[in-house]
Amino acid sequence: MAERKASRTAVLVCQGRAAANERLAVGRFSDRVAVHLLTAAERVPVEHVRAARKPSGFGEQLEYELLTATSEVMATRTVMIDDAVRDAAHPQLVILGAGLDARAWRMPELSGTAVFEVDHPASQQEKRERLTNLAPKAASVRFVPVDFAVDSLAEALAEAGHDPDHPTTWIWEGVVPYLTPEEVADTVSKVARLSAPGSRLVITYGTPSRTASLGRKTVEALLALARHPNPMAAEPNRSTWRPAQWQALLSGNGFGITDDRDLLTVARDLEVPSSQGKSLAVGRVLVADRD
Repeated sequence: MAERKASRTAVLVCQGRAAANERLAVGRFSDRVAVHLLTAAERVPVEHVRAARKPSGFGEQLEYELLTATSEVMATRTVMIDDAVRDAAHPQLVILGAGLDARAWRMPELSGTAVFEVDHPASQQEKRERLTNLAPKAASVRFVPVDFAVDSLAEALAEAGHDPDHPTTWIWEGVVPYLTPEEVADTVSKVARLSAPGSRLVITYGTPSRTASLGRKTVEALLALARHPNPMAAEPNRSTWRPAQWQALLSGNGFGITDDRDLLTVARDLEVPSSQGKSLAVGRVLVADRD
């Protein structure tokens, strides 16, 4: 990742939420802040998707299809995650790999919650520049710069005021696929040591799928052919997981899974269109609570 640049997938996720805002899962999903975190150029494809106006250029059409599919995923998994956060109602919320997440600025339910955003220092710097004068709805927002290659998560959170003796909700959204199994297990262990009884961990992950892997490679090849920027280029997938693997890993760290559903099932319940049903089918959101 280039210095002082938000990851391209973080931008794509933000675009997906902006495209889905009050258009998909109406009454359950809303993110009016997302569009304010985008540059003028990044808003253009969002406007195309919201208006269902497919552009003429080959590269732009690929971008349109990718963003359309992303908006379906974002609306679906965001509803699940937000519901889990509201249900827990903990005094502390830690977002690991926060990217351009807007929860602290859009969720009134966080008015009594201290939100800790953990991310690479370069990504955080750009996010703060994008926020301009937006006022958070959370009780407080504390940016916790962490380079996992060299920094201690525990020390960084302690310095920011996180109290491991009080329950915490942890959100780990859209990060696991880009980590190796060893890195995932190490992070779960660190989170467990900082989680008081009653704490909650919310994780999104992908299950093994040859079809999904081939589809991603096809999109990347077509984007390269069109000489169009590939938002996934710098962040290759490094791991997929089966529910049973999470059961073993989390139970070994004192967490019990209370929910684990595929996004396609949730999308159908929410009446969210599923133009990319196979992508939704391999994505899952799990909720686990500390014993």
